[in-house]
This record gives sequence, structure tokens and C-alpha cells, in this order.
Amino acid sequence: QVQLVESGGGLVQAGGSLRLSCTASGRTSSYAMGWFRQAPGKEREFVARIRWSGLNTFYTDSVKGRFTISGDNAKNTVYLQMNSLKPEDTAVYYCAADRLRLTMNVMSPAEYDLWGPGTQVTVSS
Repeated sequence: QVQLVESGGGLVQAGGSLRLSCTASGRTSSYAMGWFRQAPGKEREFVARIRWSGLNTFYTDSVKGRFTISGDNAKNTVYLQMNSLKPEDTAVYYCAADRLRLTMNVMSPAEYDLWGPGTQVTVSS
């Protein structure tokens, strides 16, 4: 059973940066990978997606220009570079694999079928 594990979370001041990594224990056979986040008392929300074929990327509006998703297929790893962090970015961040769809605007958590346990990101004001 392939597993995903996130790392790189932590505490950072507003305006700072963090780089999250998501590594799979084997080949996920996924078409795309996504990053989601969930703040206390809120639903899990889409952050970014990358398609392995062509490394196309897609972002939610609130992180465009600040976050960058990238991937290294040979290392079974996806990254999320987060710059200009804001307190409202505070959440548990999850990576997920989509093994069914090639389209880019796949934003619902229900459409991703493999998840990591998450890593906490806290941005202080």
C-alpha cells in the first residue's frame, strides 16, 4: 500500500516562507497531485494541483502569486513553496493523489483517493 507523507510544516511569522514536501513510499500511479489545507472549524479546501504529464499547475485564487507547486516524478515527491505567508494561511496542510483524472480544475477533496496525514503550518501575526 503506497503511503504519502508530508513534511516541512512549522511556525513562521507573517511574510515568511515555508517549503512543504510530500513523498510517496512508492509509485502512486497518479495523474496528478494536490495540496489541500484545513483550518480549525473549517472544511478542507483546495490549494494547488500539479499534473505529472507536462507538470501543468492550477491554484486557488487566494494563493496565486504566493505559492508554487512543483514535482519530481523520479523522487515521487511534490513540493509546495509558500511565500508571503499570512495568518489566514494557518492550517493543517495535506497532500493527495488523484489516480483517476487528467483535468486540471479538480478541487473537491472527494476526487482525490490517496491522502497523507498532514503537516501543521502556523503563521503568526
